[in-house]
Amino acid sequence: MRTFDFSPLYRATVGFDRVADLMDRVLTTDVAQPTYPPYNIEKIDENGYRISVAVAGFSSDELTVELRDGALIVAGRKTDEAEDKTFLHRGIATRAFERRFALADHMKVTGASHADGMLHIDLVREVPEALKPRRIEIATGTTVEAAPVVKQVAETVEPEAVNA
Repeated sequence: MRTFDFSPLYRATVGFDRVADLMDRVLTTDVAQPTYPPYNIEKIDENGYRISVAVAGFSSDELTVELRDGALIVAGRKTDEAEDKTFLHRGIATRAFERRFALADHMKVTGASHADGMLHIDLVREVPEALKPRRIEIATGTTVEAAPVVKQVAETVEPEAVNA
């Protein structure tokens, strides 16, 4: 297994801690990724996304959706059921779970709904106007007013005579 040391990156950059942490998380394969519950991520439109998590057997009160430190955390805790039930076969898993999704910058959760055993979480990417690409008009040479040219004259300073 190959490990990488990101400490030189922390010394040479300012504000890129999140990128280094994300790279560290991606490259760490020691922890097995959970497979329960299954989920889908779909792109709804240019800036819209939906995460659908299969949560059969859970009610809305037993599910939580949190946004913490740039991560979307979906958790489910089943309340204690009556022990008087006898199952001949129990194929619907109702064990507790916690699923984390790392969100990109400018992603916002717009809502969550629970229906038919599926938890749907809607997200939208809202890029600020300052970060959106802008088209700059190119003017022709005849219509552009030239900005006044400022000439800066360097002052020459005579070195003082040094008495030896």
